This record gives sequence, structure tokens and C-alpha cells, in this order.
Amino acid sequence: MISKTFNIKGMHCASCSSLIEMTLKKIEGVVLVEANYATETANISFDESKVTPEELSKKIEPLGYSIMMPMDHEMGMLAEHMGMPADEHMAHTGMGQSKKEKLKEIAEQKNLVISAIPLAAISIFIMGWDMLAQFKLIPTMNYTTSEFFHHLLPIMATYMLFVVGKPYLLGMYRFFRYGKANMDTLIGIGTSVAFLYSFIVMAFEEPLKQFINTSHTYYDVAIVVIAFITLGKYLESKSKLKTGDAIEKLLNLQAKNALVIRSGKEQEVPVSQVMHGDIIMVKPGTKIPVDGIITKGSSFIDEAMVTGEPMPVEKKMGDTVIAGTINTNSAFTFKATKVGSETLLAHIVKMVQEAQGSRAPIQGLADNISSVFVPIVLVISFVSLLAWLTVGAYYLGFSQALSFGLTSFVGVLVIACPCALGLATPTAIIVGVGKGAREGILIKDAATLEKLHKVTIVVMDKTGTITKGRPELASIKNFSKMDDKEVVSILGGLESKSEHPIARAIIEYARLKNIELKNSEDFEIIKGKGLKGTINNTEYFAGNAKLIADLKISFDAKSIEPETVQGKTPIILATKKEIIAVIMVTDIIKPESLEAVKNLHKLGIKTLMLTGDDKNTANAIAKEVGIDKLIAEVLPEDKLKKIKELQAGGVVVAMAGDGVNDAPALAQADVGIAMATGIDIAIETAGITLLHGDISKIVKAIKLSKITMRGIRQNLFWAFIYNLAGIPLAAGLLYPLFGWLLNPIFAGLAMAFSSVSVVANSLRIRNKRL
Repeated sequence: MISKTFNIKGMHCASCSSLIEMTLKKIEGVVLVEANYATETANISFDESKVTPEELSKKIEPLGYSIMMPMDHEMGMLAEHMGMPADEHMAHTGMGQSKKEKLKEIAEQKNLVISAIPLAAISIFIMGWDMLAQFKLIPTMNYTTSEFFHHLLPIMATYMLFVVGKPYLLGMYRFFRYGKANMDTLIGIGTSVAFLYSFIVMAFEEPLKQFINTSHTYYDVAIVVIAFITLGKYLESKSKLKTGDAIEKLLNLQAKNALVIRSGKEQEVPVSQVMHGDIIMVKPGTKIPVDGIITKGSSFIDEAMVTGEPMPVEKKMGDTVIAGTINTNSAFTFKATKVGSETLLAHIVKMVQEAQGSRAPIQGLADNISSVFVPIVLVISFVSLLAWLTVGAYYLGFSQALSFGLTSFVGVLVIACPCALGLATPTAIIVGVGKGAREGILIKDAATLEKLHKVTIVVMDKTGTITKGRPELASIKNFSKMDDKEVVSILGGLESKSEHPIARAIIEYARLKNIELKNSEDFEIIKGKGLKGTINNTEYFAGNAKLIADLKISFDAKSIEPETVQGKTPIILATKKEIIAVIMVTDIIKPESLEAVKNLHKLGIKTLMLTGDDKNTANAIAKEVGIDKLIAEVLPEDKLKKIKELQAGGVVVAMAGDGVNDAPALAQADVGIAMATGIDIAIETAGITLLHGDISKIVKAIKLSKITMRGIRQNLFWAFIYNLAGIPLAAGLLYPLFGWLLNPIFAGLAMAFSSVSVVANSLRIRNKRL
């Protein structure tokens, strides 16, 4: 059993999704089908031993759809560079087709619109003249002009129906041939009935005069409705193309070539040919082709487009670099560690694509309605026609009732729009997920994005989430005549031969302050107490209070108690005779932590720190940051129990952690948030991954969820209201009360722009500030 996402060609409306799902689900070997109109894709779980993708495609081809197998050369090359499956790249714009194919389709739609709009303008001109003449605002047309237009309209209507309206005729044909209806079916039946009625009236004008008003035809309806709907589809396609621009921008970050050093010579090769272990030269102003570790040199790297980090980040020997980021000022070489689909950029692209194609729970109602929408509308249209011909004829006479009946029949078919319902959720999800990626917020799926806006408490781990997760030098208490630089130089010289994390903190501090380390000899680790070494014929000791006690040097341990209570670790530097300095090392609180907690409180969200550290350390940090509640000295399994307890109390929990030690709690939380640093990101562990481990992005993620869900609700509200109000109005239910009957031309205009308005509202999410 495998699950694959296929690109579907021929999806024109929301009802297409349900039609494809219903057809494919009936095939033996198919377990699950999820079609997405906004991305024009279908996620299909099937048994390869029972059915192939080619066989699946053949089943839906008679209905006007096909599963796309090949892809264009340009996308093939990019897929090869990224080391990702071809079908993922074909959907890189959020569409089910490559951008090249989609642009070609939009160009064809544009040509049809260009030919249709002048004809629609002529029809509207004729209708407007007749309408104004009825109210005696202008004179009626003279006989010659009237006859000219009388014979011009059927010619224009024929072109509109059989050339511009060809997709709608095919939709009607498939309905009568296979019994499957979609949005095209409704338009096809509506405009064909208007055309056919008008043709019969013109062809048999004399015999029919005594029964009906033969001067009134519906050619103009067919012309204008098809023109408006074609225009709407064109605008919708252009708008949908914009919703997928986040992935396209990410893909464009990928470098095409790499400057690899082989056999001592620099040679430019396609990025697809870069292998693990290759040494790559990166010059200023160029993109980094793959992920790796700097082996020589240093520079500032602009990571804004990949991780959302606003300022260039300093990178030195031993630091990791990320594919797609830009080297700003100095040349350096690095060793390739992750290539192709292993790179962070490839992971981000894949994750965003999967999230954009996933379904949010809120979409369920719209999907259920869309699946039965078209058959119900067909029934309503025929019932309204029958009601006019029976009840209407009794009060208005057959001729008037037939005219109103046809108006209602066509109006109901044309105004009904499952497309607005179908686009309401996925377009907002696509834009929201894309915006998150640009901000360094990777969202795993639509359900996570939906749940996030309901969160009432954020549970945080301490180490790596609120704090930096690595020890740093916090303070120096100098008791000697040396200056602080000299103290650090001596201590760093001793610690340079140690692999302890605290040693790395001292050495890193010295590097940042440009302090040269003293050269030490006779280095020795004193187990459980510290270390010693000789510098310039003087023996130095560095360690804890036990080491100082062994040296029999007088030291008041209570003097450093206020800091040790806060979780700081003292390193006492001494000779055999005296204490030189006390250096405090601690896991520093991230600068953004205080602001993040404050902003969470502004959103009405409580905060809880859940940590395995001792109470004193955790309490000091919790107080400084402003955490509402603290639970310290807990094991990973205890964290899991606490999350369950909170959920049992009706609280919606988001858990932020490092994605490794906190894996059980992250998985249990309603929303798991992995604080990723460097390129080791816990994509699979959590629903949301925050690049650079920036806790302030939790607030941005929640705001993004709220903005996206607000957009979805607005879309669904207007889509429901539009259909609930439009269909009864078109059917003539309000005619007995107010004399209101909707002209099919206005129905076509409303239907065409309903989808466009939904997509446009979703696009507004891109411009919202987080």
C-alpha cells in the first residue's frame, strides 16, 4: 500500500473534486482519495499490485480529467537539482500543473476572454437600448438597426456557445453520457437551453406567435453569461497562481551550480552533481548550493529567505551553512554534508507543499455540500421551471410564465456556485502556510494551522526554548591585579584542552572578545573537581569549591550562593596560594523570550514551564521571563502526563520543545512546536517547526493561525450567503412578494466574481503583519 499525490488536469470547479473522489474510490485497490481543487491535486492511497496510476487515469478520463505523469524539462532539471520527486515539483506553484503549463492555459483563457468581451459588450448595448426604450428614456431602434442586431445575435451566440463555451458543452455531454455532473454541466445546460429556445423561436416564429412572445429571445443571455464566467475563470486562475508563489520563491533560492574543489582545482558543476564530502568554494554575493560545514574562512550569511532571520548571521569554521542562503562579504570553503533532498531547503519545500495540499477540519462541511451541490441545483432548476409553467401560467398566462420559467431555469443553473465553497478553505491555507514559510514558521498540515488559533496555554521546555541551550560566560569576579582579559586568557588556555561544555563557553567568549589564549602545559583533569595546567612556569587550577578546599585555600562559598541559586555554575581560577577570579557560566536566556511571553499574555494565552532542571534554577528563569506557572524536576514521561492532565481539564495545549527529548510531550500536545536550530530540524516530531529556535515566532505562528482562520470563516460565510440568497432569488421565490426575478446575465456576473472574491480575500493574508 502506498500513498502518492498526483497532479490532476481538467479540474475546473469544487464539484470536480468530489466527482474525482467518488469515481476513484470505487476502483478495487484504492483505499483513500483526497482531491484538492485549489492545488489541482489528488492524494491517493492504493495497492500497486491491484491498480496502477495509468489505470486510475483511464477511469477519470471519460469525465474530462487525467492524472499527469510527465513534466516539462525545466522542472525536471530543478527536481534533479533538489533531489525531490518530479511530481512534487510540478505542483511548485500550488497548482496541479507545472507553471509553464498553467501559464499556457491562462494565456488560452485570456485569448477567449479577449474574443468574448466585445461580443458581450454588444449584447449589453442592445439590452440596455431596449431597456431604456421601454422607459421612454431614448427612442426605440429603427427597423433596419433592429433587424441587423436580430440576425447578428444568433451568430455571436453560436460562436460563444460552441467555441468559448466548449468546456461547458463537454460538461453537459458527460452528464448525459455518464450521469456525472459538475459546475460545467450547470453552465452547459443553462446556456444551451437559452440558445436552443431562442433558435426554435426564430426558426418557427410565425407558427409560435399565437402561443408565446416570439420577439423575446435569450441569445444575449447565452453570450453574456458565458463571457462573464469565462472572465471569472481567467481571473480566478491568475489569482490561484499567486497563492502558490511561496513555494516558487523557495525553489528559486536553489543555486543552479556549485564551485567544487577537486584535485586541487576549482570547477563549476551542476548542483545535482555535488556529492557528500565535496569541498565547495563560495564567493561573496553567491548562493550556497548545498548544506554543509565551513572548513576554511568566515563570513556573514543572509538567511532571511530560508529561515526568516532578518539580519545576516556570522558563520565561522565549524559552523553549518544552509542551501539557498547568500554569502554576503567574504569567500570561504565548506564541506558538503547534505545534498539533494536532504537539504533544509528541500525539506522546507516538501513540508510546505504537503501542508498546502492537506485539508483542514473546517473544510469538511464545504466538501460535503459540494459533493451533492450540483445534483441538488439541477433538481431545483427543473422544479422552478415546472412551477412557473404550472402555477405561474395560472396567474400570468402561459407566454409570460414560460418566459419567467426559462429565466429562472437558466438563472438557477448559472448562479449556483460550489466553486466559492470549494476555494474558501484551501486557498487561505495555501497562502497562510506560504506566509509562515517566509517567516521561518514551518507548518506540517492544515489541521495544525487550524488548531493553533484555539490554543489557551503554551507549555515550554527551558533548555533550548527559553534559554539558548548552551552555557555562556555570564560574569567575572576578579580578585587579582590582572585585568579580566588576562584572567580569560589563562582560564581559556587551561580549558582549551578540555572537551567539557563549560570549556567551550570560555573559549567561545575569548574568541568573541578577540582574547588570545595562553599556552598551557602539564594539563590534567581532576575528576569531579576541575583541571590544572602550567602556564609560564605557574601552576593554575580551575574548578569547583571542592577543588579549592583540597588546595586548602580560604574561600567563602556563601559569597556566590545568590548566583548559584539562580542556576549559574561557578568556575574558580586559582594558584596553589590564592584565588584569582570566580567566573560564572550559565545557560543564557534568549533575548526574545521576555518579549515572546509578554506578547502571549497580550493574546490571552497562559504560559507554563515544564523542565527537568532543579527548582532553584528554573524558578529564577521563570520569574525573569514572566512565566505564569512552573513545574521543575520532571522526567520526559512526566511531561507527557502533565500535558494529558491539562487536556483532560479542557485546555488546548501547545508544547514548545527541542523536538528530541520532548518528543512524547510534543506528540501528545494539541499542537507540537519544535524549536529548531541550525539545520537539524525536527520536522517529523512536531506540527510546527520554528527555524533558528526563535521563541518569538510562537506568537507569530498563533497570529498567523488566527488571521488564516478569520479569512477562512469570511470566505465560507460569503460563499454560503451567496448561494443561500442567490438560488432562491434566481428561482423566483421572491417574485410573488416583491416582484423580484434575477436576470441570468446578473446571475452569471455574480457567479463569475464569487470565486474571484474568495481567492482575493485569501490573498489578503499575504499582506497582514504578524
